[in-house]
Parts: sequence; C-alpha cells; structure tokens
Amino acid sequence: MKYLCCVYLEANALQGLSADELAKLNRDSVGYDKELAKKGHYLASSALQPAQTAKTIRHRGGKSVVTDGPYAESKEVLGGFILIEARDMAEAVRIAENIPVGKFASVEVRPEMKID
Repeated sequence: MKYLCCVYLEANALQGLSADELAKLNRDSVGYDKELAKKGHYLASSALQPAQTAKTIRHRGGKSVVTDGPYAESKEVLGGFILIEARDMAEAVRIAENIPVGKFASVEVRPEMKID
C-alpha cells in the first residue's frame, strides 16, 4: 500500500541552521531516500519552495479564485513529502519516524485512497 508522508514545519524552522548543518541535513535526506529505495519502500519525494511562493485555488460561485500563499492559516506549512510503499500503517509510521527533517517538523502519514 502507498502512504504519503507530509512534512510540515514552521516557515523559519531551518533558518537557524548553519550552512554545514543544512548541507548535512540535505545529505542525510538524500541518503535516507536511497536507503528506502534499496529496501523497496521509496516511490518519490521532494522538498517544496517556501509557502509564500504558493498559490491557492478555490472554486466559489462557478468561478475560480486564486490567492497567494498556502490554503490554511497555520504556523506550520507543507515543506515536502515522501511517497512510500509499506505493508501497513505501522510500517509506514516506522519509516516516517526516521525522515531526517522530521527532527524539525511534524510528519503526517496518510494512506493512499484507491479510486477505481
């Protein structure tokens, strides 16, 4: 089954890291993706640009309204994701617990919905 691990962090959560710390976090993240791939869990991942680069589209009264920024007002914003393959939710959670940027974030694990 596929699970999406959504990484939510405060917009400035990584700003306090030195260049070396940020480089290590990036290396650890890429390394973790490679480790998951070797074990057959990795499907896709990506870090996202800051929330202020986002646009939100809402459909109201038959019209599309586009606004700047993320959908919800919140301290935490979606910073990236990893799409994994796991036997069940317990295994997916074990995998998500080791996402390197998770030390600075919340990670939501959600199963994929099958639509026929």
